[in-house]
Amino acid sequence: MAVGIQSRGFSRWLAPVFALLVVMQLTACGDKEPEQRKAFIDYLHNTVMRSGVHIPTLSEDQKQKFGTYVSDYAILVGFSQQLSKSVEASLTPALEQINQIRTAQDYIAKRDTLQQSLGALNLLGQQIQSAKLQADSARAALKQPDDLKAVYSQVYDKIVTTPSNSLMPVIPTTSSFVQELVLVGDFLQAQGNQVSFNNGGVQFRTQQQVAQYNTMMSNLVAKQQDWLNAQKTVQAVMQ
Repeated sequence: MAVGIQSRGFSRWLAPVFALLVVMQLTACGDKEPEQRKAFIDYLHNTVMRSGVHIPTLSEDQKQKFGTYVSDYAILVGFSQQLSKSVEASLTPALEQINQIRTAQDYIAKRDTLQQSLGALNLLGQQIQSAKLQADSARAALKQPDDLKAVYSQVYDKIVTTPSNSLMPVIPTTSSFVQELVLVGDFLQAQGNQVSFNNGGVQFRTQQQVAQYNTMMSNLVAKQQDWLNAQKTVQAVMQ
């Protein structure tokens, strides 16, 4: 019986000690949050806000410093990487192909590649919208203190909202210009031996051919300024 009493007494003595240890551990963990939040806010201010759309991934040391806020940053990185990948697979190549057209024969040489780029451009809009929807949903689920929320909102607008809103109008503008270029290539290809190329220019055998070609060139000129503005927008967003 004595042993049983001592056992129960020993348990009663340990119980508050264990409880105290648990409380101390929880308190120690909780104390890290303000420090992690401050480190994360400083990083958003001093690094992300000074970066372009291509933001850096975190080092292991930074992940330790930011703690649970690593997942908040992952939303930004995920969108940034997905946007860059989609643009580099569609819009960037299309712009490069357009800029390589310098002579009349180039319309034919670039026709097939430009035609293929139209499909990729059509997908780009869906990809941007899908990536933004995913980021918006993840952001809506975040529970952030007010000081972090204010800074994070600014960063989110810079990395997610503004690039999305800026690039969406560029896609139809570029697609329309590419379509005009493809039409010129199709027309010149269809003329066969009824057309000749000299010194970067083109010569036709009939006035009807000249009229058709001039109409196409006029359409290109009419859309050229919009395309140039679109190109500047892409360069500004993706720098």
